[in-house]
Amino acid sequence: MSLSGKTIGFGLTGSHCTYDAVFPEIKRLVDMQAKVIPILSYTVQKTDTRFGDATDHLKKLKELTGEEPIMTIPDAEPLGPKRPLDCMVIAPLTGNSMSKMANALTDSPVLMAAKATLRNGGPVVLGISTNDALGLNGVNLMRLMATKNIYFIPYGQDDPYKKPNSLVADMTKLPETVEAAIAGRQKQPVLLQRHFEDA
Repeated sequence: MSLSGKTIGFGLTGSHCTYDAVFPEIKRLVDMQAKVIPILSYTVQKTDTRFGDATDHLKKLKELTGEEPIMTIPDAEPLGPKRPLDCMVIAPLTGNSMSKMANALTDSPVLMAAKATLRNGGPVVLGISTNDALGLNGVNLMRLMATKNIYFIPYGQDDPYKKPNSLVADMTKLPETVEAAIAGRQKQPVLLQRHFEDA
């Protein structure tokens, strides 16, 4: 399947350390001739960290996509009835946003865009990056994995000995996961095994 001519909403939440892995994949989607619409959580819009300033991230997204980011809930809502997406991506998806999504809380532009897409029966692709996916957030992860029209970028433990509850998606698999999701399939294997030395 080609992504040429497809419209993809791309939501970013506050796992700032993951942006360096995500931005190249946004470029790959654009290079595949998809129209990519950035959608930002309030944390992404306003938080400066050691991984970069919010204004720099905003500028980079505009340069990569050629689109003005969606930054409010009212601006995200029309992505359901009036401006339907071929696919909605959230990458990175923090544990905080994952727990809200799993419990039907819609308090950010990113979550509204996902809700709007699911309302249309469209695919939503999630790229998780959270330190508690195998902790208290595990129930939310499994709830989303069992939800119709939600697909996951394959993920695995990133540091099982120092952060045993942490899971991070392999963002290099983002474009192919989007292609599979548009076709109604989950990219497999969804659980990745990495090789670590025993502690």
